[in-house]
Amino acid sequence: MSYVAPLKDMRFVLNELAGLAEVAKLPGYQDATPDTVDAILEEASKFASGVLDPINYSGDQEGSVWKDGRVTTPKGFKQAYRQYVEGGWGALPFSPDWGGQGLPKLVATAVEEMLTASNMSFSLCPLLTQGAIHALELCGSAALQKTFLGKMIEGTWTGTMNLTEPQAGSDLALVRTKAERSGDHFLVSGQKIFITYGEHDLAENILHLVLARAPEAPEGVKGISLFLVPKFLVKPDGSLGERNGAKCASIEHKLGIHASPTAVMVFEKAVGYLVGEENKGLAYMFIMMNSARFSVGLEGVAIAERAFQRALAYAKERLQGKDLIEGKTVPIIRHPDVRRMLMLMKSQAEATRALAYVVAAAMDFAHKSGDPKHQAFIDLMIPVVKGWSTETGIEVASLGVQVHGGMGFVEETGAAQYLRDARITTIYEGTTGIQAMDLVGRKIGRDGGSTAKAWLAEVRKVPENVISSQLAVGVQAVSDCVDFIVGSKDPRATFAGAVPFLKLMGILAGGWQMARAAAISQRKKGGDTSFFEAKIATARFYGEHVLVQAPGLRDTVVKGGGGVMALSDEQFLAA
Repeated sequence: MSYVAPLKDMRFVLNELAGLAEVAKLPGYQDATPDTVDAILEEASKFASGVLDPINYSGDQEGSVWKDGRVTTPKGFKQAYRQYVEGGWGALPFSPDWGGQGLPKLVATAVEEMLTASNMSFSLCPLLTQGAIHALELCGSAALQKTFLGKMIEGTWTGTMNLTEPQAGSDLALVRTKAERSGDHFLVSGQKIFITYGEHDLAENILHLVLARAPEAPEGVKGISLFLVPKFLVKPDGSLGERNGAKCASIEHKLGIHASPTAVMVFEKAVGYLVGEENKGLAYMFIMMNSARFSVGLEGVAIAERAFQRALAYAKERLQGKDLIEGKTVPIIRHPDVRRMLMLMKSQAEATRALAYVVAAAMDFAHKSGDPKHQAFIDLMIPVVKGWSTETGIEVASLGVQVHGGMGFVEETGAAQYLRDARITTIYEGTTGIQAMDLVGRKIGRDGGSTAKAWLAEVRKVPENVISSQLAVGVQAVSDCVDFIVGSKDPRATFAGAVPFLKLMGILAGGWQMARAAAISQRKKGGDTSFFEAKIATARFYGEHVLVQAPGLRDTVVKGGGGVMALSDEQFLAA
């Protein structure tokens, strides 16, 4: 079955939960009218279903191929990327000053979900480019912006993020790549690994944002600078010049996302241009990182939706087993346990979507209003969106395989690809453990839990609905954990429960949105009654099957640290 964008639920979330009408009142967003947004969603849906989805399975089977430093993407990818550029899809959220369309991040988020759900491997190229654009917009010099931003926003040139080295994974203090001054630029030398779309044949130029150390830089993260290293040098008139010293040595052989080339990049005195100030590269890179973390969280949403759609279609047509009441052979969707799995998939896909869109709206408010409360909420929720949504995406994709039974374990049905593709999402741009430590240490510990407590106060304001009792229990569970984190004197105990706490935060944040959706649907009269009834039923299921995990997770957070540290290193080695 082909991917079909869930436009009805997307519109509900955009309008009723994320507040698109209020976002459209912000300065510069006046073009985000209901008619315009509807037209964008419809066209994006057609592009996702008609262009990207048909090359998803074939692209996975064929994969990208490296030969003599060049990478060839699977059949159809170049043509699809050309249509992506011609459609202006990459320009949606960026400034008209550089050729963007100036639309809200909220609108672009819905489009991004469609592109990712229909073809995750393809979507990774625009994802990294968007992060590079953000970094240049905020930190690049006027000269760099003039030379590179327009081409990147239109999609003619793409961008990458070069952090990781063989000896420096998440610990970027160990970065060894060097940058030597040479006139008005630097010469960058070193090796980077795991570079998504570091080399490809979709665009005429690739712009690498590279972490490296300038001469006499201090040790550790305080000595890291950020450099823009183009694949091809750019002449003063904007045309492409000679090939730079940035080469792809190989691409990785991976569990999933086969069509997306993950490159090993070697820089040999490659011309690079300093972005911002020396020794502030890590701060600049986190602009890209936070953008990417949100987008990777959205991948969890997209994979969950896609896996659910395929499982639902299969369950409707697969005849197997007898009906428990009538005794007739029935489609497996009639069996209670299959229905339970499908509802787990559906409810969590909807909950993760709603949370991501609400955070996207907060990004628009933070960008246009400058109100620090919006940024504080974003900072609190980014690790939740990234960590919880991706873990949920894997769970949902795994359930999709289970619904298919034995047919899910073979590649022909496509269910296995979603699970393979989803598996990377909890790893790159910071593992779930790193997101959880960020949430516990930086986002809650540093401000004494004040932002989290302000958010919990908002959750308590949700009107009475079908999951109010479970929501209240979840609020108390998170509140207890926040108090524990703030008051803890042992960081080992705190961090031992960080991932369970992140899951608890995600479950409650998703429940917050499902509760709001249920309360709104209960008030609706007329219109699509069936949709609102389904929304209420799905929220009820979420409360009874997902939110009920809250007390157990709380106990794990506040009591489980000792168990994690019970065995010494020597005992582990002996085991």
